[in-house]
Amino acid sequence: MDKAKNNESRMIPFFVVMFVFNMAANFVHPVTPTIILDLNLNDYMFGLALAAMMAFNFMFSPFWGKMAGYFSSRRVMLVAGLGYAVGQVLFGIARSEAEFLLARMFAGAFCGGSYVAFMTYVVNCSDDKSRGKNLAIHATVTAVSSSFGYFVGGMVGEVDPYLSVWLQVLVLIVCSVGHFLLCRDDKTHAVRPPLRLLVRESNPLSALLQCRKFMTPLIASLFLSYGLANLGYIAFEQCFNYYLRDQFLLSSGYNGVIKAALGVISLAANGTLCMWILKRKRFTPYLAGVMAVCTMAMAGVIFAEQMGMFIAVNVVFFAFYFVSLPLMQNKAAQLGKGSDSNLVMGSFNAVKSFGSIFGSALAGFLYESHVKLPFAFGFGAFLLAAAMVVVMMCLEKKNA
Repeated sequence: MDKAKNNESRMIPFFVVMFVFNMAANFVHPVTPTIILDLNLNDYMFGLALAAMMAFNFMFSPFWGKMAGYFSSRRVMLVAGLGYAVGQVLFGIARSEAEFLLARMFAGAFCGGSYVAFMTYVVNCSDDKSRGKNLAIHATVTAVSSSFGYFVGGMVGEVDPYLSVWLQVLVLIVCSVGHFLLCRDDKTHAVRPPLRLLVRESNPLSALLQCRKFMTPLIASLFLSYGLANLGYIAFEQCFNYYLRDQFLLSSGYNGVIKAALGVISLAANGTLCMWILKRKRFTPYLAGVMAVCTMAMAGVIFAEQMGMFIAVNVVFFAFYFVSLPLMQNKAAQLGKGSDSNLVMGSFNAVKSFGSIFGSALAGFLYESHVKLPFAFGFGAFLLAAAMVVVMMCLEKKNA
């Protein structure tokens, strides 16, 4: 009992610093449309720049997951967080489309390491009883801190858009050092690999091929559902900010206030509905219901013309989407228990990044064609994601 309480107390400072880190990671998002418009860059850059970032996030996520096992999650948090800060410095000084893309690629390679390390730390430092709760806290912290990060970044951006960038760099550095000092060593491999093996595992394709070690039809259906949902969410979320600015003429400050309000609603949904679902012995059917609500809400976004109705439908969507995240993360942790847990969670994050790559790129180009097309695309992606959860539910019944 004392050991369990000690583990729980060690998680508190981790989640506090993670909250601030994730806030900082979102400082730039509400001001990015302003920066793009002020520099007279093409509209599609708001999606293409994030796609470049997530492409490198995707490629390096399995590698970071492997490194967390060899060197501990807290060391990965330090190195990846500092590298992410350097990438944001490059973003702050970028003035052309090529410079924007290069800065996003650099940041993405390290940003993925931070988020893989966060998830592996939660999994490695939680017992079977507390894992579901801690993963729910992880997802809630991610959702709420992102929304408040939008709020802070939007407010600071009212003074100067680039002030949000430099504040982000400072906070990322402080939080990376804070995690290294406050978190415990959770490495799962006693012997570090030789340099030759490290170089080989730096190859993202080599790292991804290791997924064969743990992949089953059940895990594949989970990964597909998670990837499709993130594909639809990113396509929608990227346009959400730009849509508010472009169609309703809202400044970054208003954008930040709206996202902060959505964050509070997501916190309430995760603290009630999500926790209730996690207590069920088999929660996959409930996950299917949550994904169905997300799909219907996305359909409502397509047809909402007035700002009030647009925001109301988004309240439903954001609340249920952020409920789905800890459910899927907990399911991945359950299916990936054992020596391959770091690799499973790293690959799980890579699936998220994979969806983000295409979601971000398509969002920009679809928006250029018609402002509602990204929302229609999101609806289709969530419909397929819900179908994959049904497949997963059927596989679980078959294996029971």
